[in-house]
Amino acid sequence: MIQALKRWMRLQNPKYAFLHQFFANDSFTLLDIGAGNHSASKTVSLFTNCNYYGVDLDKNYNNNEADFAVMKGFYEMDLTQLNFESIPNNFFDAILIVHVIEHLHNGDEVLKGLVEKLKVGGVMYVEYPGKRSLTLPSMKGTLNYYDDASHVRLYSIDELNDLFLSNGCSVLSEGNRRSLFLVLMTPFRVVLRWLRGKAVTGNIFWDVLGFAEYVSIVREK
Repeated sequence: MIQALKRWMRLQNPKYAFLHQFFANDSFTLLDIGAGNHSASKTVSLFTNCNYYGVDLDKNYNNNEADFAVMKGFYEMDLTQLNFESIPNNFFDAILIVHVIEHLHNGDEVLKGLVEKLKVGGVMYVEYPGKRSLTLPSMKGTLNYYDDASHVRLYSIDELNDLFLSNGCSVLSEGNRRSLFLVLMTPFRVVLRWLRGKAVTGNIFWDVLGFAEYVSIVREK
């Protein structure tokens, strides 16, 4: 019962909720753009029938042997070079690209290149700091866009919608990331941080304050 509750709570993360909406316990092939911080192990623990492939600039960024053991493949590359030939076309059922494009000066071109990696009918979820993040207070762990010095470009929903629509995709949903569960859990997460003697970081308030935007799409052709 406790394990089931923990799993349900992890599935409230918007990117995992997106995958669960389309695949649940079905088998699917995923390309995760920005596959550090043990993302492979976390994802496969929730979706045991997921064929996980990762992409990152450095394969060893907070990954270990356990992470690589559950991966089907890993592509170590600089996305800004737009050299995606090693990634097969028309192969993936889903692509996640979560808090990546804001670190890329040509994230729009990167997204165009990734669309053709999806099967027709495949889905993609893109999340990034939105315009609202420019006006939020500064905080450790990033609450204002400029808190992270590696952010190089601001994107918008309209810009991404136009990009996807002109590249054979339909938009499934869009907007500010607002997980009701994470909003309601905000005070508890703050108290838990205090009790553990850890800093209260900006990401805890993302859903309350609307830090991030998202666009999800399906490839039509």
